[in-house]
Amino acid sequence: MDRLHHALPHSASRQQLLADVNLTPLDQLPAVLGRWARAAEALQAAESRIAAARAQAAAGSTCEETDDRTADIQHDAGHRGDRQPGRGAA
Repeated sequence: MDRLHHALPHSASRQQLLADVNLTPLDQLPAVLGRWARAAEALQAAESRIAAARAQAAAGSTCEETDDRTADIQHDAGHRGDRQPGRGAA
């Protein structure tokens, strides 16, 4: 769990991981952690492409590769886009 938490680059992703783990029934926890592990691996695999895109943007150039995989990664991590911020279970 700690390795997953530190592998995620954004605080929002880390918070979502913690919320998912805390709200998941114990019998479903391995599947949830597996989705998060795959999402973290995908982000780490894309690290060099992300750095190259940032360098191009900093130089004022446009990125040649425009394959946005954000939705796929969020889906793999179990992110539910239909949630409304500030609307908890209470």
